[in-house]
Amino acid sequence: MKRLLGEASPEEDQAVQKWVNEDAANQEYYSQLKRIWDSSKKLAEVSAVDENKAWQNFQQRILNPKKEAAIIERSRFPWMQIAASIILVLGLTLAMNFLSNIKDKPTELLAQTEQNVLIDTLPDNSVVTLNKKSSIRYLSKFNGKSREIALQGEAFFNVAPDKKKPFIITVNDVQVEVVGTSFNVKNENGNTEVVVETGIVRVTKNGRTTELVAGQKLLLTSNDSLVSKEQVTDKLYNYYRSKEFVCDDTPLWKLVEVLNEAYDANIVIGRKELNGLLLNTTFNNESLDNILEIIHLTFGISVIKKDGQIILQ
Repeated sequence: MKRLLGEASPEEDQAVQKWVNEDAANQEYYSQLKRIWDSSKKLAEVSAVDENKAWQNFQQRILNPKKEAAIIERSRFPWMQIAASIILVLGLTLAMNFLSNIKDKPTELLAQTEQNVLIDTLPDNSVVTLNKKSSIRYLSKFNGKSREIALQGEAFFNVAPDKKKPFIITVNDVQVEVVGTSFNVKNENGNTEVVVETGIVRVTKNGRTTELVAGQKLLLTSNDSLVSKEQVTDKLYNYYRSKEFVCDDTPLWKLVEVLNEAYDANIVIGRKELNGLLLNTTFNNESLDNILEIIHLTFGISVIKKDGQIILQ
């Protein structure tokens, strides 16, 4: 409003212009507001006091004071009526624009139940697979210069290519940016893991950026910036999409972590020397009991269920 009144400082004027240039919707909103403001000024000019009419009213008031009193009562402070009309028009217009923006750009929230996995298509035809206990937020239309997603939990993204509009995922203080690729993002206990299946992914934290290509992963802890990227050595991260636990020289401790997550179990390795036992097998949509039985037969270790725990001993 200061800019329309000509009272804005150079900094304020620059900030408004930057906001206007950011989005076509912002430009249209400002143009509509300016048109209303210009029209209101013309209305005020047309409704200015007529000096000749004022003199005639003065003469009538002297000759017929009672009649003039009624005239004065009806037309008291006409400029206030004009101002009220202008404010009303501006208010209605702002409200209509606000409601229009809500209608055109609602925020979508996909939240998962405790047990189910959800596959959905985003407005740009990208496909997202949400693990249980996960959610994303995004605008129903990617009208800006980027496609922005806020993620909690874990999701796999197969992003539709668009070089002019990067796909940006925000997970706490981590940003993952791509143009068109497929990758998995997982956030748990403040730690973020990014695994790339195809294409190139840029990961940024605290102003530092690293690039990942297919077959690489990056783990960021809550206290670190960017740690070293690694080669992906197994496909356990993919279990919630494929319904498979693919072990390729996979240590037992790592499989146990994923089993606990997938089945909401509490499996504990009772002896440290068992942690590094390597598995080379695939569990295809197996029950937890069947998987534990195979672990028992493979390594000859006991599986003890006690006080809500499953102890590998």
